[in-house]
Amino acid sequence: MTQELKELGLHVGHRRVGSLMRQNGLRVVRTRKYKATTNSNHKFNIAPNWLDRDFTADRPNQKWAADITDIWTREGWLYLAVMINLHSRRVVGLLSLIAVQYTVGQRVSK
Repeated sequence: MTQELKELGLHVGHRRVGSLMRQNGLRVVRTRKYKATTNSNHKFNIAPNWLDRDFTADRPNQKWAADITDIWTREGWLYLAVMINLHSRRVVGLLSLIAVQYTVGQRVSK
C-alpha cells in the first residue's frame, strides 16, 4: 500500500499507512504463491476423457460429473466429493470424510 501511494506521488511512511488502515478497519490479506501439486510426468494409466469439456446433456442420467476437494477446518482436513447430473445440474451424490490423524503409539478406543 505504501509503495502504491508513493507511485501516486503521496509521500507517506509505512507506519503512517498502517495506522490509517487500522483506524479505518482495513487489514492486509496476504496471498500464497501458487504451487502446482499435480505431477503429469508419469507412466501410469490415464482415464479417457469421454466428455471432452462438453458439459451439456440432452436427457437425464446421460452424463454425470464429479469432483473432490479438501477443506481445512479447525478439526482437521475435510474431504468433500460431489457428483452432479449434467442435465438437471442437481447433486446426485455427496460424500464427506474427516481425515483423522493419529500419532505413533496412540491407542484408538472403540
